[in-house]
Amino acid sequence: MGNKVREEIEGLNKYIGGKPISEVKREFNIDKVVKMASNENPLGCSDSVKDVLKNLVDNTALYPDGDNYYLRKSLSQFIGIDEENIILGAGSSSLIKVICNTLINKGEESIMGEITFVLYETFTKLMGGKAIKVPMKDLALDLDSILDSINERTKIIWLCNPNNPTGTAFTTKELEEFLEKVPKNVYVVIDEAYKEYVSMENYPDSLSLLKNYKNIIILRTFSKAYGLASLRVGYGICDEELAEYFNRVLNPFEVSLYAQNAAVEAIKDKEFVEYCYDYNKKQREFFYKAFKKLNLDYKESQSNFILVDVKGEDREINDYLLKNGYIIRPGYLLGCSGYLRISVGLEEDNKKLIELLNKYFREK
Repeated sequence: MGNKVREEIEGLNKYIGGKPISEVKREFNIDKVVKMASNENPLGCSDSVKDVLKNLVDNTALYPDGDNYYLRKSLSQFIGIDEENIILGAGSSSLIKVICNTLINKGEESIMGEITFVLYETFTKLMGGKAIKVPMKDLALDLDSILDSINERTKIIWLCNPNNPTGTAFTTKELEEFLEKVPKNVYVVIDEAYKEYVSMENYPDSLSLLKNYKNIIILRTFSKAYGLASLRVGYGICDEELAEYFNRVLNPFEVSLYAQNAAVEAIKDKEFVEYCYDYNKKQREFFYKAFKKLNLDYKESQSNFILVDVKGEDREINDYLLKNGYIIRPGYLLGCSGYLRISVGLEEDNKKLIELLNKYFREK
């Protein structure tokens, strides 16, 4: 079969998501399983979104609006950006692929952190491009080293802010100084999937930079704080001409009927997103205190997950937690062996997870 597919496919690895709850139940013959691996919103989505979804069932046989008219208009008003600058896809991961499909020629390079979202590398390679992975600086993106890696073959730079899986973020000043030094023919993708969870005061207002930097592409999603992960809807903001090219590559009817209507309603419910922000911040603090008591180092996070150093035992602890009904993300699958990435869950589940970790280290 190998000689029947493109050579770029041969070198790709399948994306490995967090184990589904049903699989863990079958494997370990347990009734209750808690998933804290995929950075989903444990609070779900807003009640008003649920009401909208219930009322759409009779329209399931219909194609969605291919132009995303109402969602595009709602987003334009929400973020204060012209509709022509907005692209919509089935999650920001779909848009990452579209960006690579549109921009990367064979042999061109894209630059990213050594420990960051894996699909930047995957979709770069899919187009015959080369992924340049720059070492991290204290588990954060090293913007100076990224600048040093730019050459005549560089096409795209990927900046995940906050960064997945480390949870670290760079500031307004750092981003502006970085953009000033990036050649105008190099595109900078700023992936803000976890923006709604950020608590730092000097987090960049990336939208304000669009007028001065035509080469930036901003990505956001409804999968995280809005709780619409299963519906798959994300959006990008960029120069109007560039958006037109991306729209040529996007699949027709890319965003489903359910996703479009749910996202429109989700934008309206600002109180729900604020509640999710407050809850997540409180639970992050709970984990920080618990990890300190366990004498485990961790990175303070600007997202809804925390990367914690478990002293090289990520595989063992992952297996232990699975047997006890808790799904987390071991670092060896994320390029940071020895760590766990733990998504913030419901309060009682967070407490139970810490109890399990306490028990694990006591019995060692």
